[in-house]
Amino acid sequence: MESTKENTRMVLELFSGIGGMRMALEYAGKPFTIVSAIDVNPIANSIYSHNFSDKTVRNGNILSLSGEKITKLRVDTILMSPPCQPFTRNGKFNDINDRRTDPFRHICDLLDKIPLVNFILMENVKGFEKSQACELYKMRLEEGGFHWQEYILSPHQFGVPNTRHRYYCIAKRKGMDFKRKSEEIILQPKEQHTTNETNIGMIVEKNLEELEPYELKSAALLKHLPLMDVCTPESSNSMCFTKAYTHYAEGTGSVFCPLAKEAFDNIYSLAMNTTDEDLKLALLQKLGVRYFTPKEVARLMSFPEQFSFPESVTNKQRYRVLGNSINVLVVGVLLQEL
Repeated sequence: MESTKENTRMVLELFSGIGGMRMALEYAGKPFTIVSAIDVNPIANSIYSHNFSDKTVRNGNILSLSGEKITKLRVDTILMSPPCQPFTRNGKFNDINDRRTDPFRHICDLLDKIPLVNFILMENVKGFEKSQACELYKMRLEEGGFHWQEYILSPHQFGVPNTRHRYYCIAKRKGMDFKRKSEEIILQPKEQHTTNETNIGMIVEKNLEELEPYELKSAALLKHLPLMDVCTPESSNSMCFTKAYTHYAEGTGSVFCPLAKEAFDNIYSLAMNTTDEDLKLALLQKLGVRYFTPKEVARLMSFPEQFSFPESVTNKQRYRVLGNSINVLVVGVLLQEL
């Protein structure tokens, strides 16, 4: 919903990825113009450009930004999803000692030098709220003349069949009130925000022509299936998808079985109770378990149907950038708060 009207929000997207924040702006329904979108990942930038025909995205170093440069852009809104690895187990919880936080800490240091910016939304992994970086950010917001509200939210709270808890902080210039308290945002009727996707069967691709790239191989069925979260068409939830989806079996996202749950349970039980390895494999193959396609993962993350990837981007790359992205619906709801 880009526009050139006077009430248009002039937006700077930092750590812009594949354009999730921009899609959330479109969902929020307020007029906006993306003045600039910056990311260091060339693959993500190519996907952004593929979906949005303008030239706003660029491969840039956030450390090169200054308060003066941001002011010259005349932006009034900053949206950002900084790298989450420093606040995760895989990143050894190194927090502000991790060099990957340098661009975010740089932005923190600019918050008192950007007088035209009135609104900021920041997203990160659950656990960020306990970090030194979070304390630094909130302190710098207040020093810069902002007040803030923070949230831990997941799309399943809004009727989307996917769990993805994330930390969110929205900030406004002091003197601008928030519409609701943090805890009130999920108390409104779900139908105001959710799509019609109420179960997994409604998001899977129908008549998928090529199943082979997504099927679990024999070794994975025998070794890893017992550790996996298996969704059937009637499932109302799925696990959080990470950038390691399909690369590691456990804890990186759910898999899909096209059978009804009762049929899955019956066949799976037979397979687990036989000592004949050949029969066990034959039964497990009968389940038709497969990974969710990138399109299906995008749907679970509330991306619009028209979102697509350039043909040159591999499935592995698609899963990686999706795992690093945001849930469009949840961010869209928060943008309406701003």
